[in-house]
Amino acid sequence: MRATLKIKNKQVTVNLSKPLDISIPLSAETKNPLAWYIDKPEISPVIMGDWVGSVENGASVNFNNIQFNPHAHGTHTECVGHISREFNSIHEALKEYFFSAEVVTVTSRGINGDEVITKEAIEKSLKVMNTQAIVIRTNPNSASKRSKKYSNTNWPYLAEDAAQFIHDLGIEHLLIDLPSVDKEKDEGALKAHKAFWNYPKAPRFNSTITEFIYVPNSIKDGSYLLNLQVANFVNDAAPSRPVLYKFL
Repeated sequence: MRATLKIKNKQVTVNLSKPLDISIPLSAETKNPLAWYIDKPEISPVIMGDWVGSVENGASVNFNNIQFNPHAHGTHTECVGHISREFNSIHEALKEYFFSAEVVTVTSRGINGDEVITKEAIEKSLKVMNTQAIVIRTNPNSASKRSKKYSNTNWPYLAEDAAQFIHDLGIEHLLIDLPSVDKEKDEGALKAHKAFWNYPKAPRFNSTITEFIYVPNSIKDGSYLLNLQVANFVNDAAPSRPVLYKFL
């Protein structure tokens, strides 16, 4: 099914029957990716007296509780409320859901024992600067990212000037295939988050960061339409399902 939309005053056409899902599903299985030193999500039936919310156990419906952390357990989208003293919620930050997006593949550089995604790497990979969203795929790239346990691995991170560069281009939405744009242990500095959101000087309340995505190698670098689907939680972050569409 073809659809024509107006994005940044430009008409674009996509085939909605061919979505490219770049999210990681959340499950209660051990293969679920993890970060931030907590265990896997829990999905279990409600128990009330003798009644168990499971068809397998005799109930008429499956009726599960789900316990998870959006930042630690999979693809999620966050707003400036993630780092602000004042409460800001993702459900109020995101008012539109379709954006022009550029997929870029970058290789980190070893600096002082860390793997850093530099400004130069972003500049070299980003061919179209006038875009609403950037989707960063890091090398090496394999399907193991969908189940990787990241705690205490010192994953690659985005340099402060790289995040500042993305901010200065006016890019509103940043997506990356790591648990965080920042270093795992940085004593709370959060330099990339702060640079991208321009916090606390003049916070960008409607800009978002989406982390823990996975972009298969079959998706080539270049221009796409992004549909950023975010669960309607009153929280700084919520599970999300970013989907790309090729332009026709």
